[in-house]
Amino acid sequence: MQMTPRQILDKLVSFPTVSRDSNLPLVDWVEEFLDSHGITAHRVWNADRTKASLYALAGPEVEGGIILSGHSDVVPVDGQDWTGDPWTVCEREQRLYGRGCADMKGFVALALAGMAQAAKDNLARPLILALSHDEELGCIAAPAMIEEIQRSLPTAAAVVVGEPTMLVPVLAHKGSYGFQVHVRGHEVHSSRMHKGVSAIMLAARLIDWANRMNAQSAVDAVASDFDPPWTTLHVGTIAGGTAENITARDCRFGLSMRVMPTDDPQVWIRRIRDEAARLEAEARNVHPDASITITATHHVPPLLPQPANAAEALMRRVLGANDGGMVSYGTEAGQFQLAGFPAIVCGPGDIAQAHQADEYISMEQFDRGWSMVQQLVATLRG
Repeated sequence: MQMTPRQILDKLVSFPTVSRDSNLPLVDWVEEFLDSHGITAHRVWNADRTKASLYALAGPEVEGGIILSGHSDVVPVDGQDWTGDPWTVCEREQRLYGRGCADMKGFVALALAGMAQAAKDNLARPLILALSHDEELGCIAAPAMIEEIQRSLPTAAAVVVGEPTMLVPVLAHKGSYGFQVHVRGHEVHSSRMHKGVSAIMLAARLIDWANRMNAQSAVDAVASDFDPPWTTLHVGTIAGGTAENITARDCRFGLSMRVMPTDDPQVWIRRIRDEAARLEAEARNVHPDASITITATHHVPPLLPQPANAAEALMRRVLGANDGGMVSYGTEAGQFQLAGFPAIVCGPGDIAQAHQADEYISMEQFDRGWSMVQQLVATLRG
């Protein structure tokens, strides 16, 4: 399977690996591609074996290699106004359009091309591919994959997580926490709403509290390279109620938190739970069935700046970069760092294009990203 990086990208985008669906057709193809270059891939299954992460090594089985880390899943295209087919790469105006081109099948395509090159080179240290699933759901699958890599492969010297950073090394990012909130009310006719508890209106009070906390955090913020330089609370989905004239019995919403590395996340979690308990107590004065239940769904650790970070030193040499950035989104780099790997985030494309209709990566960024991967392979030769 002799393919250019662009041809690999075309193939990867053709798999509609939305997180809610299986990624196995893509994993099957990646395994076939790697096998055609003499590279053995290893799967790390989810619980019901409907999805798998994948890792593979090209070169000698010795310590000191480089891990190229990416994820196979993408966000949905539902309700977005795409100009063309999101599952077919379209080239126009020096841009490559398609779901995942920026986040992050563009980098995965380059990593696979790099693995093929590494397999035929006489490397002194290995190039390792780490391809996860369910990153978009909160970096759920990466820890099990990282554990398998630690158990099965020689220790790598650096991890490059290729999320889109415009090829600027990112040295730190926020951590994130996710929660599902279930608000239970008591149904009555809405003309007698004072005798019932509307789960929707009670949920709205907790959401309004989150808005007020965001506003206060912005006022109290200290200057930082993070944008924004404060911990944020966000509600992205909500559902509930049965009819306009019935106080809602149930309301469910997702609450996420992106925490500044200087903040204690447990303090924020206590604030959320304390406010929920206060509102619940008020609602139970109306009816004892009222409740607010908060269930943790995921935790993505922050990526913290570290002195003598081998991954940072590597990328500065390869890119000739003196500056490094900080970002507010989370990545699997924090999970690699927590496991003891020197890690950095650096990849082609602009995060502003991620999750958008007509998502794209510029051809200039894609080509520069390929040069970066080739230079990383070259560092493994000597």
